[in-house]
Amino acid sequence: MNTNSPDSENGNIASRFRGFLPVVVDVETAGFEADIHALLEIAAVPVLMKADGTLYSGETIACHVQPFEGSELDPAALKFTGIDPFHPFRMAKPEKEALEHIFKPIRKLVTAHRCTRAILIGHNPFFDMGFIKAAVARCKIKKNPFHAFSTFDTATLGGLAYGQTVLARAAQAAGIDWDESQAHSAIYDTERTAELFCKIVNNWDRFDKSE
Repeated sequence: MNTNSPDSENGNIASRFRGFLPVVVDVETAGFEADIHALLEIAAVPVLMKADGTLYSGETIACHVQPFEGSELDPAALKFTGIDPFHPFRMAKPEKEALEHIFKPIRKLVTAHRCTRAILIGHNPFFDMGFIKAAVARCKIKKNPFHAFSTFDTATLGGLAYGQTVLARAAQAAGIDWDESQAHSAIYDTERTAELFCKIVNNWDRFDKSE
């Protein structure tokens, strides 16, 4: 079964988040300035719902991205991520093509699950949202599936639920396996962030909410 498609076993995800489809996103970049530094990797994991209301991770969508013309590559950022932007085996796509590779299936899911828009989930999502919006503007893409400013932040949720705001520590506190050697890959970080978000929401009623 394609877990990204609605069927009789799926719940109504649109009713859970005010008509929004939650999609976890992580980007890897060549620096911190969205208008200057290159977007190098992007991964997205839609969050879906079973018939019993339990959230789970859909199929991962990911793409390596070619640095846009005139972009800057901060050597410190490349050393941190371990990315060689020009490695031939990256099979990177031009920025506009890469964005459409990510956006097209998200738009289809938004429609299929009767949602109004996607809402970005990220670990400190201001960073991820900033790079996506800058790339959308550069590429003149008219239909960005994500809400323009609303996001869910797993750093905040992790701090609330587990007392941890660093992704690795929050994941470990939630009982999620963490492999530091794979961290700072867009796919790995996105999939672990999706696990963390689902676990927090699914277990929310079990957390002590007494005053």
